Amino acid sequence: MYVLTTVFSLLFPQHRTIRVWLKRDSGQYWPSIYHTMSCKYNAGEAPCSAMAYHHDSRRIFVGQDNGAIMEFHISEDFNKMNFVKTYPAHQNRVSAITFCLTSEWVISTGHDKCISWMCTRSGSMLGRHYFTSWASCLQYDHETQHAFVGDYSGQITLLKLEQNTCSVITTLKGHEGSITSLWWDPVQRLLFSGASDHSIIMWDIGGRKGRTLLLQGHHDKVQAICYIQLTRQLVSCSADGGIAVWNMDISREEAPQWLESDSCQKCEQPFFWNIKQMWDTKTLGLRQHHCRKCGQAVCGKCSTKRSSYPIMGFEFQVRVCDSCFESIKDEDRTSLATFHEGKHNISHMSMDISRGLMVTCGSDRIVKIWDMTPVVGCSLATGFSSR
Repeated sequence: MYVLTTVFSLLFPQHRTIRVWLKRDSGQYWPSIYHTMSCKYNAGEAPCSAMAYHHDSRRIFVGQDNGAIMEFHISEDFNKMNFVKTYPAHQNRVSAITFCLTSEWVISTGHDKCISWMCTRSGSMLGRHYFTSWASCLQYDHETQHAFVGDYSGQITLLKLEQNTCSVITTLKGHEGSITSLWWDPVQRLLFSGASDHSIIMWDIGGRKGRTLLLQGHHDKVQAICYIQLTRQLVSCSADGGIAVWNMDISREEAPQWLESDSCQKCEQPFFWNIKQMWDTKTLGLRQHHCRKCGQAVCGKCSTKRSSYPIMGFEFQVRVCDSCFESIKDEDRTSLATFHEGKHNISHMSMDISRGLMVTCGSDRIVKIWDMTPVVGCSLATGFSSR
């Protein structure tokens, strides 16, 4: 989806329509184009599954369940769309698309476990790279030709794309669920990932120190994210309709790695698999837990407290050991994010950052336009016109 005075929307997974919504003088949006997608590749029903719109050239690329990507050109008055060509990009559902004007590449990922890049001038396939799991989301750095691909195994792969080949730079592992959304900020060289484990991770690619920040503030899988570089804010949306705006303009702490031990690192009582110590001390083993603040392995008796700790990304109350609980001050529990209710299952989100407008699309087939200027920072909101 794209927001300006125009909104592009896809109805999926059951439908094959694309609509262009124009803002009328009344302030309401009405469809100026209602186009039903045809099936010219891998015959059969082909619902729409992904979309990319390039505003300057008014070119739109629509991915389908059958693996095809269809390109259209939108007229200057946004009242007509002309078919350009079909790209045989994948053998299964297209999950994400991006278009690079400088190289004239359309890059996409799909449920056939691959990323493909094709030449928009010739329509020919330039290259493919396969993964072990479905490729679910994609971000691309147009300057360096690096692609970030998230997959259903919870892994993110960084690739360097060349004309007819590619090389794997690294893989990022940190999520406990499938990757559902990615956002790349080329200015600060930060990568943000949202996943079905309800969490967001910020990967500091430019810092080259392996620094990661964990953000936990959603109750359901994170479906979409957008980083506003000007105000250092991250907007995230989840499947239960939650919308969070995170303050990233502060010095946050990294969540610690969980430590492993055969006994509680506070009271030294054995965990239930430590048969030798249980036999020697004639005691029953205890269940292992971890303090989210220090990462130590502790038993339940040594971690009876719960606390939020926003500086480390924990906006909800999490388990902490008793000693860490005592070290957390009241001001340390002050939230570093604002939370809002979208009131529908948000499956996709797009932002027009320059005007502070956000579009959400839900599984209820409802498209909502949000005025985000009250929550995205005063410096950005200055000069915004009303919706």
